[in-house]
Amino acid sequence: MQRIKIDLPQKFIYTTEISVRVYDVNFAGHLSNDSILSMVHEARILFLKNWGYSEVDTCGAGIIMFDAALQYKSQGYHGDILLFEVTVGNFIKNGCDFFFKITNKATGKEIARAKTGIAFFDYQSNKLVSVPVKFKSLIDSLIV
Repeated sequence: MQRIKIDLPQKFIYTTEISVRVYDVNFAGHLSNDSILSMVHEARILFLKNWGYSEVDTCGAGIIMFDAALQYKSQGYHGDILLFEVTVGNFIKNGCDFFFKITNKATGKEIARAKTGIAFFDYQSNKLVSVPVKFKSLIDSLIV
């Protein structure tokens, strides 16, 4: 079986910390896969909020997630503080990818990698829209 492999970009443009809560661990006592995806969602919201945006208003457009990939590297446990490094790339007409490198803040050990495909969306007309020029310009200026 072929494994998912996420190649991360060289430069991350935002960092946030998220603690592993008791309800983020599974029956085996380690960070559960559904909680990692929820934490990726939280990191994306915090990323957008950092520049005054939200999932319903990113330079006038909403966003929706059209795919997600997770690559696990090691286990996380209750009480761990996870460092989420975030960047954006792979722009297409209507979207882009958000990349996440997740590490244990205390040990530096990589826990997981994630990539989510995002489409820009007009919730009024229920249709995809082009990537907002202002958003693409912001990302380009941060990645240089």
